[in-house]
Amino acid sequence: MAANYQHLRTFHAIALEGSVTRAARRLNVAQPTLSQQLKALEERHGVTLFESRRAPLKLTQAGRDLFALTERLFAAAADVDDMLGEAVDVRGGVLRIGGDSPPQVARLVAAFRAQHPGARVQVRMGNARETMRWLGAAEIDAAIASDPPADGQFTYDPLYTDSLSVALPIGHPLADLDATPIERLAAETLLLREPTSKTRAFTEQAQGAAGIAVRETLELHCRETIREAVALGLGVSLFCSSECPPDPRVVYRPLVSPIRQHPLRGYLVCQQDRRRSTLIRSLRAIAKALSTVSD
Repeated sequence: MAANYQHLRTFHAIALEGSVTRAARRLNVAQPTLSQQLKALEERHGVTLFESRRAPLKLTQAGRDLFALTERLFAAAADVDDMLGEAVDVRGGVLRIGGDSPPQVARLVAAFRAQHPGARVQVRMGNARETMRWLGAAEIDAAIASDPPADGQFTYDPLYTDSLSVALPIGHPLADLDATPIERLAAETLLLREPTSKTRAFTEQAQGAAGIAVRETLELHCRETIREAVALGLGVSLFCSSECPPDPRVVYRPLVSPIRQHPLRGYLVCQQDRRRSTLIRSLRAIAKALSTVSD
């Protein structure tokens, strides 16, 4: 009895994700539909592929054997597409992208839309940790994240480099300098992002390496609130240099610090198992063309 290709695709996605819910997000299919297809596959062939239906799902021995075969099947299908020179066509598709850098996300989306004007785009912004969590849960198709942790389930394409700058209110004494030595921040009130922010982590690493403690800190969570607080004279803050839009009330100066001699690096991150899809191949090609990272 021939196996149903769509049912095999459903099984493979559920086995990869360990969850019907995450597999449904990955395939952009309703969860009940996947559950019905998995049930149909098991009943058609008289096998039990998962030990239970509770997440995280665990494969039975039959499930492990089938998964080994579907890995080869879908890898071969992707190779066939590549060999035949499948045209990249994402018309009518939806790109779900998340990121921690608004300028970099906008730059990538603009290039993607220029090549694929018929495609729809959904953007979700958060910090790097949130963005990577969304990608791992298949809530987005791709992420733009700064210095993400290495993980074998993802591909990483260098997209941009960045560095830290100090945001100062206009008229601040430090604004007269071409750059701000980190030691000069000891006498300031430092405005900080949320604890999971990469910008905050870089800031605290620089402080620790320099052995300084600032006079006072205020946690204001988002970039926009912090920028307004700087303009009102509540304190100073650190931003990635690409996130320093012109503002007549704020002056930005490069930070001079004993660490981070190499620039911060941002990546386009995608699921490893989707790297051959037309959407992801197109997006990675655009990222390569846009990349400002030298080898």
